[in-house]
Amino acid sequence: MFPCDPAPWDAPAPEKAGRPSAFGLLPKDLKALGCPNDADFLFSLLQRPWTWKNGAPKFGKENRAFLESVADLSLPKIDETIESSDGARKLSLALSDGRRIETVHMPRAVKNARVTMCISSQVGCAMGCTFCATGAMGIQRNLSAGEIVGQVLSVMRALGPGTSSRLTLVFMGMGEPLHNLGHVHHAIEVLTHRSGLNIPARRITVSTCGLVSGIEKLARLKPRPLLAISLNASNDAARSRTMPVNRVWNLAHLRSALDAWGLRSNEKFTFEYVLLAGENDTDEDADRLVDWLGELRKRHNLNLIPMNEHGASDFHEPAESRIQKFSDRLKSLGCFVTVRRSRGRDVKAACGQLVK
Repeated sequence: MFPCDPAPWDAPAPEKAGRPSAFGLLPKDLKALGCPNDADFLFSLLQRPWTWKNGAPKFGKENRAFLESVADLSLPKIDETIESSDGARKLSLALSDGRRIETVHMPRAVKNARVTMCISSQVGCAMGCTFCATGAMGIQRNLSAGEIVGQVLSVMRALGPGTSSRLTLVFMGMGEPLHNLGHVHHAIEVLTHRSGLNIPARRITVSTCGLVSGIEKLARLKPRPLLAISLNASNDAARSRTMPVNRVWNLAHLRSALDAWGLRSNEKFTFEYVLLAGENDTDEDADRLVDWLGELRKRHNLNLIPMNEHGASDFHEPAESRIQKFSDRLKSLGCFVTVRRSRGRDVKAACGQLVK
């Protein structure tokens, strides 16, 4: 079976002792399991770390006895934190089966201090993008919805922010989120629930390498997050060399899925374009990219990401002069372009560098 086929990775993730994580249960799930009290209130105790005492929710004896009988109350455990010179922190979190994931915590020094958290959806990744360290790991397993939510709660408990009103989430950590869409979307339901963190869907972004079948499914789901697409090439030959997904769902298929997405008012696609020296950074690449975007130039943000180098890939970032020329050419042709200087590069926490 081709490694980009979603079927194997959309199966349920293994969970400790066959019990679901308490942190992945919605109020309706708690009710179905026989919650003896107000399910919304119990859910809020689980999901609001700023109300916890001594680092853990306080349930009361009856609620605790119920939860311990039906669910796993363990959270992913932070076992290493490395701080970058730019203030970002890379965290290693141990799961209940001993496997580990990485999460990146990025505070932003603005008037009302905010945090962007880059979270993982899988242990490893099946997609095999040749410029990505996580892809070099291969796939180990999906994260459950409770593990996805749990990493957010564990990191909030340790590093903040103090409330979810100052938190933005991006599924840009380890894994292809749309390979694990069932658990990822259930986690989004939990994260956006009014009785929990209550994070607006517009502050959650799911990034995909272009898994068209997953894009088509996600387009129909509610709540629907924002979508980011890792593009990284301007024609099929180049994209297939670096991104195996393109051999199944090429640029034409991807564009059709985006045209069918149905952008809401004020919604835009984010396109991520990792610049690889000598591979996808010519003026001709820029021109082809503009042609492919077509009318999407009016409804997009284009992030140019100079390659974050690591030992698992032979690619390099282009010279600064080439990055600037590529950016200037796109801007002159009507694109809204940002050259994104990835945070955490000095501690291997930047895009494409996460690996355990």
